[in-house]
Amino acid sequence: MDESYANIPTSHLPGSVPAVISEEKKTPSDEDSEANMQIFPPNNGGGGGQGYQPLGNANGLEQQSANNWKGVFSISSYTQYFNVDTDIVLNRLMSSLDPINADFFSKIDANPDLYGLVWITTTLVFVIASLGNCATYLMHKHSDSSTSWSFDVSYINLAAGSIYGYALVVPMGFYFLLQYVGSNSSLIRFWCMWGYSLFIFILSSVLLVIPVEFIRWLIILVSGVASATFVASNLRSYIEGRDLTVVLVAAFVLQMGLALFIKMWFFA
Repeated sequence: MDESYANIPTSHLPGSVPAVISEEKKTPSDEDSEANMQIFPPNNGGGGGQGYQPLGNANGLEQQSANNWKGVFSISSYTQYFNVDTDIVLNRLMSSLDPINADFFSKIDANPDLYGLVWITTTLVFVIASLGNCATYLMHKHSDSSTSWSFDVSYINLAAGSIYGYALVVPMGFYFLLQYVGSNSSLIRFWCMWGYSLFIFILSSVLLVIPVEFIRWLIILVSGVASATFVASNLRSYIEGRDLTVVLVAAFVLQMGLALFIKMWFFA
């Protein structure tokens, strides 16, 4: 009888006390895993706790988001291409004025920038639009001072569409072409080089105001040849060992075409 009563479970009875279960000894790995579940910042006497801090590096998460396709639409992804100072920009501007300078890519290899592309194209748009109207006015006054003349606002739209379109689309076209033939080209470096190649047209536009047609044609031809030679000579480094002379000819012709377009549409 005593043994049968002793085997009856009593945990459900009122006032019963459950049996004490001995805790297993925790291993060091279990303690480490529990300690790593959350980290609280140390109290350095600042007085204000910062609350729960999750594991992981926030900078690493930002770098991951910048490296995926969403980084294309993030402004922070392009800040590295505007990390230049005045001395660097001036040095690259001076290099672009040398038509036989074939080491421009080696100068910008460590830090290609898009600042020159944005600044030069925007300046060129306003320069050829404003000075083009001024040159047209001087030509009218030179031929017949009694002829009425009015400012042509459409010059701005035409200049913006042509200059921005050329500076963005043409380097992109050569980039995809060279990628197709197996050359290890860089779109950012192409945009940088083509952007600086347009700087000479800003200087020549100031001289194109002179109301003498022969001088105007001489100025634009010299500027076009210098800019086209600069582009072709630097582009040659990407086609070494390949029979792609047609690529250099195409780059030269397109740059000359832009020079003639500026002369005929804005300084006619």
